[in-house]
Amino acid sequence: MKAIPQSLDKPHPAPENWEETYNIIKEMRSTFVAPVDTMGCDSAQTKESDPRNRRYATLVSLMLSSQTKDEVTDAAVKKIRAALGGSISIEGMIAADDTVISGAIAKVGFWRRKTGYLKQAALKLRDDFDSDVPKTVDELCSLPGVGPKMAFLALQIAWNLNHGIGVDVHVHRITNLLGWHKPPTKTPEQTRLNLQSWLPKHLHGEINHLLVGFGQVICVPVRPKCDECQLSIKGLCPSARKVAKGSKAKSRKTTTKIEMVYENAIVEDEAAIKVEVEAQDCCN
Repeated sequence: MKAIPQSLDKPHPAPENWEETYNIIKEMRSTFVAPVDTMGCDSAQTKESDPRNRRYATLVSLMLSSQTKDEVTDAAVKKIRAALGGSISIEGMIAADDTVISGAIAKVGFWRRKTGYLKQAALKLRDDFDSDVPKTVDELCSLPGVGPKMAFLALQIAWNLNHGIGVDVHVHRITNLLGWHKPPTKTPEQTRLNLQSWLPKHLHGEINHLLVGFGQVICVPVRPKCDECQLSIKGLCPSARKVAKGSKAKSRKTTTKIEMVYENAIVEDEAAIKVEVEAQDCCN
């Protein structure tokens, strides 16, 4: 079992004005409901009464979520619950035919691979972890298809254990656009270790949810709403692009320097997701 790094040899310095920036994002987030607020991985447990099934449903949702929008993941969780007889359980997943699982999750990214991961992980949970979600990040990352992001979020949601930051594409992209990493990080794992070295621990459990919603509604990957963002208005975002008032959409697509930053971040993030989905470098 490969150990997941928990700290840097030399801590990354805290970025200038990070706390003001963070609080402004929190203020903005309080004014709107994002998809993650109603359809995030923490919602998967609400339909389960058995504590073990609540924890397992959370893990299943996280395993399905890579390179998949919350709306699609939420629908897949509901379909797999119905396909398994009304409850998401380890026993039900093991007993189900692969075609039943595939049919339920066919709209999520990498659904064929994830079908195998769900079945293999359920077997390992039964055989090695007493049919329950384990309580350490290393044990979670020993499951097929589970990477550090999923593991830290699973611990926070399923066990209320704050052992690290769950860094997904939004956290990775937005913290780089804010200039919080010097030099910019190339992978979510680099981002996680940097953040964990300076961000106060009591914020580790909330930053993912905070930035995911912010990235879904305001700081979207392509053509972000910088004209509506308080960080841009207050001059706190080095990556903000200016939008002239009353300007109309351009008739042809042009790519500005800052839009290239966003697009390049997406490409890097997609590559990182693929690594995570394939469970390379952290699983088995």
